[in-house]
Amino acid sequence: MLCNPRNLNFYLMLAADALCFAAALTISYLLRFDFNLSNSYGAQLIGLFKYDLSLKLGVFLLLGLYRGMWRYTSLVDFWKLTEAVVLAQALFVALVAFRFGFAGFSRSVLAMDGLLCLMFTGGVRLTIRTVYARTAAWTSARRNPQRPARRILVIGAGSLGERLVREISTSPQLNYEVVGFLDDDPAKRGRSLHGREVLGSVEDLATVAEERGVEELCIAVSHATAAQMRRIVDLCKATGLPQRILPATSELLDGKVALTLRPVDYLDLLGRSEVALDEAGIAGTITGRVVLVTGCGGSIGAELCRQVVRFKPARLVLVDLSEYNLYAIAGELSSEHDFSAYSCVLGSVADLSLMRQVMAEQRPALVLHAAAYKHVPMLEENPWSAVTNNILGTRAAMQAAVDSGVERFVLVSTDKAVRPTSVMGASKRVTERLMACFAGSGTRFMAVRFGNVVGSSGSVVPLFRRQIERGGPVTVTHPEMTRYFMSISEACQLILQAGAMGQAGAMGQAGAMGQAGGQQGGEIFVLDMGQPVRIVDMARDLIRLSGKEPGVDVDIVFTGLRPGEKIYEELITEGEDVVRTEHEKIMVLGGTLGADPAEVACVLDGALEELAAAAQARDGEAVRALLMRLVPEYARPEDDRSEDGQGGGK
Repeated sequence: MLCNPRNLNFYLMLAADALCFAAALTISYLLRFDFNLSNSYGAQLIGLFKYDLSLKLGVFLLLGLYRGMWRYTSLVDFWKLTEAVVLAQALFVALVAFRFGFAGFSRSVLAMDGLLCLMFTGGVRLTIRTVYARTAAWTSARRNPQRPARRILVIGAGSLGERLVREISTSPQLNYEVVGFLDDDPAKRGRSLHGREVLGSVEDLATVAEERGVEELCIAVSHATAAQMRRIVDLCKATGLPQRILPATSELLDGKVALTLRPVDYLDLLGRSEVALDEAGIAGTITGRVVLVTGCGGSIGAELCRQVVRFKPARLVLVDLSEYNLYAIAGELSSEHDFSAYSCVLGSVADLSLMRQVMAEQRPALVLHAAAYKHVPMLEENPWSAVTNNILGTRAAMQAAVDSGVERFVLVSTDKAVRPTSVMGASKRVTERLMACFAGSGTRFMAVRFGNVVGSSGSVVPLFRRQIERGGPVTVTHPEMTRYFMSISEACQLILQAGAMGQAGAMGQAGAMGQAGGQQGGEIFVLDMGQPVRIVDMARDLIRLSGKEPGVDVDIVFTGLRPGEKIYEELITEGEDVVRTEHEKIMVLGGTLGADPAEVACVLDGALEELAAAAQARDGEAVRALLMRLVPEYARPEDDRSEDGQGGGK
């Protein structure tokens, strides 16, 4: 449908544009002939009206220029208007040439006509936007006559800062007055953005805030390292003024939502930049195809489902052992994401017959395996559960995938699989090595290894927040403990990106990937986690973000390492060579299997049966002994070199 014929505004715009076209052509003639038209040129002008108006209105209709809401006119709309005017004018010139052969016609008139058409039609649309903005501001002022605008200072005079001021200018109901910007870029100093001046650097924050009577601070920084963001937040807190942050562009639904300011969160202090995805590559593995996600109700699994539905799969198969988690993610997909093409499977991935039946019926092209137990101390107490769910469950899912001809199988792994000191870490290292058992099967296996995600179930951040809300103390196991952190959404986006890359991704991949499973995959991808964060520093930051002072309002208490924990986590270990891929945040390991795949598979096949028997007997010591045989680098925490600093994160 080109337009809504029942809409009165459509006819008003049609009439306005017809007047613009007529005025443009008339004024072009008057300018060309110095406002002294002869009878012949006057008749020529009148004769052209029927061609000019009908042709140009037709082009505007066909290009959908009357479907827009001109009260929200943007640069995109003006580019579309320019394209329509250029096309209409070109067709008009062609018609004149074909119909009259240019005999007796002034070419300068036709050139001026196009320019004036763009000027007049653009002016009408700009006037509409201005009138609506002024009317909204006047209405808001009448409704809130006693409510003065809140004076805010924007930190960051880049794209996010521009977005913030533009939204405030067009949304008077927000009742903000931007007094200016602060930015560390010397080239921006003294310049203005939407009429607001860049008043200085971030170091001038306290002085500018006092001089300008600022009531609130808004952080609108697109790209900042963790250190830069911490500095900005610390300077904001030193003023005693409330501060909020504008989310990154990726959080704003393609820029089509209203201004969304929120309190500063711990993720902002990590300084993680936005993920640039090869969306075409990811779409090639997901769009129009069946995708199966195990552990779909967990923190990682649920976010993977949210990311997958963005790429419009033909069907999404949800597998989870928890009835509530399965119900929750299915309800979210249908109600919040308007996605109903899913199937729910309630059961364990360790049930081989179930996995075979599900994959044979659903025929997934991609399996994202996120089902795993991950709580380190709990699995130290129940090591047989790590074997049943993490190891045997992964083997069952892999076997079922091979039997049903799945194209790609992505295993979600962890940095705890590197030189593991826990049953959980050792079990995940075994799952990485399981890929060798299925080399050459036709299914491309790959693992994605990364560290902690902020806010996931069992994460330290929610625990610290609850402790802070109760007034403390905040419990930290060791003053030197460090971990890698990223957001759940970033981790899941990079998992999908790595899954799409598969065998095709690494620079200089021939040697590295040849060792990682040949042409059937077997790669272990490592996500760039940035710099490790000291847990005690995280605790202090969270206390300060809650408006309290560490050691004064909330104490920090060190409780000692728990079973299976080590002080430092690593992303790679000895014998693993990092190879860069075309994606800046994803690396791939060479030499990941540690031996010939066939030899690894032979060792695993025999040991896994013993491991399954030990798990069934709930023999914890036997489980640990077998894990040490399967993972030679597996060591108890007390034997680990991390505590003396020799095993620090890489």
